[in-house]
Amino acid sequence: MFSHFTVAVVALAVVTATPAQATPGLVPAADREVVFTVDGTATYGTLHVPAHRAGQRLRAALLLPGSGPTDRDGNQPPHTAPNTLAQVAAALAGDRVATLRFDKYGTGRTGLGAYRDHPAELDYPAFVRQAKAAYEVLRDQPETDPRALMVAGHSEGAMTALLLGGTVHPRPAGLALLQPQAIRLLDLVALQLHAQTAEAVRQGRLTADQQRAIDAAIDAAVTALREHRPVDTTDLPPAVAQLFAAFQGASGRFVESDDAIYPPDTAAALRPGTRVLLTCGTNDGQVPCATTDALAAALRRAHAGGPGRVPLSGVDHLLHDAGHADTLAPAALDALHRFAATPLAAGGRTTPSRR
Repeated sequence: MFSHFTVAVVALAVVTATPAQATPGLVPAADREVVFTVDGTATYGTLHVPAHRAGQRLRAALLLPGSGPTDRDGNQPPHTAPNTLAQVAAALAGDRVATLRFDKYGTGRTGLGAYRDHPAELDYPAFVRQAKAAYEVLRDQPETDPRALMVAGHSEGAMTALLLGGTVHPRPAGLALLQPQAIRLLDLVALQLHAQTAEAVRQGRLTADQQRAIDAAIDAAVTALREHRPVDTTDLPPAVAQLFAAFQGASGRFVESDDAIYPPDTAAALRPGTRVLLTCGTNDGQVPCATTDALAAALRRAHAGGPGRVPLSGVDHLLHDAGHADTLAPAALDALHRFAATPLAAGGRTTPSRR
């Protein structure tokens, strides 16, 4: 069961008003620092409220980051700073959608919180509970319309969005599944490792015989993890052996609980007519489009609304393309705008996706 949570602190930081925002009766755009407590941990986030008329209730979206130590902006400092979620928030703000994004466990101001002294106990359901609490915080903001809430998740965050879509109240009117984790975690890891091994053969760094041995060892390691047996790392390259060692050690509880979920199965719990965007990038080496086939089919069976699956030509996992290394690719922006273009309301229906 999900835990109760409390909103602890709300601090206001108003963005400088433009001449249009200074119009009488128009509330200027603002960012608010939001703090809420779930499972004994204070979670810190940013609520962005676009310019709006006084008293107006806005559509609003909870933004969920991908795997690993990814913070509220979609960054993993000091190594990577693509600002994926901050840029998604900015894009949705252009469509007058309020957004809440937060530092999940292990990132930003939130840190490990109550798990600081026993991080190995942090499992995937804890992240889902944290996201659910954030959804309820967003629902209860005075500027948001609880009948027009959305959840937008990137990568692993998209799987979390799917789980929320079938469990929270009120049900989201829309889900944006951006380059989603659409198959079981260890299957996705194996697929990525097989692709890396094949690339090493193409570059002449491995022989075909070595590739076969490594691929077999990867598949055997996945089977061993699922059967709770020790992984034989004899034929695995050192970096891959280290990865599977972590899966048996500090990350074991999280990996097992994440891998237990098959995302297409979660689609059945969505409210029929829920508006769903599912993107996949043709240059995404982490989540190839083919991995979303079963999820796209499950969404059709669940009678989800459009836009449905939208392939993004030339776009990578971080929603960039060759001409936009630091910003969202135009194709990704267009998909987000299409998703946000139609007003959303709980209880209403949109045209089911045929993609």
